Amino acid sequence: MSNITTAPFTYESLSQLTMKEGVLELQVGPAHAGSGHMRILVWVEGDTVVKVDPDIGFVHRGVEKLSEDRLYVKAIPIVERPNLVDTVNANLGYIIALEKLLGLEAPPRAQYIRVITAEISRIISHLYGIAIYGIFMGSSTVFMWALADREPFIDIMEELTGARLTYSHIIPGGVRWDLPKDFGERLEVALKYLEGRVSDYEKIWMNNPVVRARAEGVGILSGAKATELGVVGPNLRASGVKCDVRKCAPYSVYSDFDFDVPTFKEGDSYARLLIRVEEIKQSISILRQALKNIPEGKIIYEDYYKRMTPLMKSIYDEKGRVKFTSLLTSLSPPKGQSFSRVEGGRGEIFFYLISDGTKNPYRFRVVTPSFRNLPYFTHVMPGHKLADVPVIYGSIDYFPPEADRR
Repeated sequence: MSNITTAPFTYESLSQLTMKEGVLELQVGPAHAGSGHMRILVWVEGDTVVKVDPDIGFVHRGVEKLSEDRLYVKAIPIVERPNLVDTVNANLGYIIALEKLLGLEAPPRAQYIRVITAEISRIISHLYGIAIYGIFMGSSTVFMWALADREPFIDIMEELTGARLTYSHIIPGGVRWDLPKDFGERLEVALKYLEGRVSDYEKIWMNNPVVRARAEGVGILSGAKATELGVVGPNLRASGVKCDVRKCAPYSVYSDFDFDVPTFKEGDSYARLLIRVEEIKQSISILRQALKNIPEGKIIYEDYYKRMTPLMKSIYDEKGRVKFTSLLTSLSPPKGQSFSRVEGGRGEIFFYLISDGTKNPYRFRVVTPSFRNLPYFTHVMPGHKLADVPVIYGSIDYFPPEADRR
């Protein structure tokens, strides 16, 4: 790698760069350059990248301001939209922050169901990331494999919630629906299937000499630099930093589970691929523990809702679902503020809420992992060849709508 500066852009440095003989400005995107619309400005000298500027904002979601103009419960579907392949973890993070304002805590069975759905969502997210990386590396086989292997888990979530991607299943004080009777059996079949497929991925993809030649030693970010830049999630752990919110600041009932936090010291594009496969294995272990140890009992904190509506005979409808309009739309937390941290598929998701005592949030703030992982583009790509740009980009598992969440 060459001695290329990654200092922030200034008008003077950019002008000097564009005027330099032999330097060419390229635009990658924004016509769906990767998993969502994003433009990457790349300056090259020959075929060597000398400067990179990720130009975000093409899929602006307006999550924060939209949520401040809605009832608390009506923000649930909105927080799911920025990352459609990992909606449960966003849903969970928001509800934990809201429950702190309300003084609620979901019953044990509901907490286990939350973990089950969150880990299924994590698997779906990692498989999607592997699929997109396959396309970036020129392997349509891996792309089709990984997308198809998500389907058993999507089908299971559809059976539980009625939706394939956006579930809005976690609500203040619990979850909307209990697990179907055959849920455990169906999930175990899917887990066994995926375990067999992981070995196939290792043979055709991870141990592929072409993949290793293109990814090993490419896009290296040290653990110290990753920490300094605020990188989160699998990308941070691929640089050797053992930080996972489920372990370092456990939420829900994650402290009940025995699982490892995989790390790799190399910090390159290949390590960022491997880390996601290892995390799928850990999710499989967590899911089996949850199915084995899930307690019986209620799926909602009933006393709270009964106090809110003492004249109602039941908080459930005829199908055993928590009633929506009559209960959840009347939520009014007392004045105060709260925050939550959860580990999503791409890393830590941070929520911050301020309540003024009304039915709408006074301030709604969310920081997503893709936004936190943006420094990879400017700090890692310069000095590499132009052909390395998609290799590094794909390894980050960057999701543009998630970064453009505001």
